[in-house]
Amino acid sequence: MNLQRPGQGDGDLLRVEDLSVHFPVMGGGLLPRRIGSVQAVDGVSFSIRRGETFSIVGESGCGKSTTAMAVLRMQAVTSGRIWFDGQDITTWGPDAMRPVRRRIQTIFQDPYASLNPRMKVGAIIAEPLEVHRVGDADARHRRTADLMKLVGLLPDMAERYPHEFSGGQRQRISIARALALEPDLVVCDEAVSALDVSIQAQILNLLMELQERLGLAYLFISHDLSVVRHISDRIAVMYLGRIVETGRRDELFSAPRHPYTQALLASAPSADPALEAARSSVALAGEPPSPRNPPPGCRFHPRCPAAFGPCSSRSPSLVFEGDSAAVACHLFPPQA
Repeated sequence: MNLQRPGQGDGDLLRVEDLSVHFPVMGGGLLPRRIGSVQAVDGVSFSIRRGETFSIVGESGCGKSTTAMAVLRMQAVTSGRIWFDGQDITTWGPDAMRPVRRRIQTIFQDPYASLNPRMKVGAIIAEPLEVHRVGDADARHRRTADLMKLVGLLPDMAERYPHEFSGGQRQRISIARALALEPDLVVCDEAVSALDVSIQAQILNLLMELQERLGLAYLFISHDLSVVRHISDRIAVMYLGRIVETGRRDELFSAPRHPYTQALLASAPSADPALEAARSSVALAGEPPSPRNPPPGCRFHPRCPAAFGPCSSRSPSLVFEGDSAAVACHLFPPQA
């Protein structure tokens, strides 16, 4: 084992180093002053290679969506660095970010809330082209028709409004809109969690087909282990603002090392009755601590069944094996 930072390869499209996002907590009545901070994200590092799906999974409130918003530069960064295609975009303003935003697009969680109900579907899909002044009206119309066919919708549906579509169809519209500017990276923030299970599978398969066809990279945010297992190449597990384990999908699911990852996997139900009956459980005590007042040492130690001496006083660093697998746990100390 050795200690190293992720994302040193030449094929990295996105690299995030020691990213922190803290929100101030104000108090003091008539003269408010800062009395603390919510450490939503605290020292997160990862990289995404071209054409791969990197997923961040964890419980609600662990900081995964805040991480995604920081990567998109839709959330101010407290500290750390974000590189996109070799350029440090951490402090770039709106004008400098404009060409980058063409290359990083987003699919949001709720297909019912993310589409303007007053706009027709064709206008929704074409809107990014208009904002970035791509082509004339005829070219945008042709591009919109091509995108609708690409995601499995009929071009003549362009004259309908969002309320005339099902949830799965609306998410296809969102995907078409995200692909309008031919991005390199698509951030999928809980992109299927609002859909029925059967529709989830269709959308996930569509995303994978589009990735293979267009060479897309995905930053996939989810709390659903079954979804992450289906679509991911590599996975990062977050707990209370920090990454506790990363690894390739099959390795992480077959041999999780961090006690929190083990507990997550043990809590996931199986559709197979025999596997469900044989499934072992890992009991976690208490509730996740508040990110406003995280515990000292390892943030998981108050709930960890394997906690011992140093866990309550020293914060473990990510210990890497190769370029993908890593764990932040005192059970796996760094070796010289």
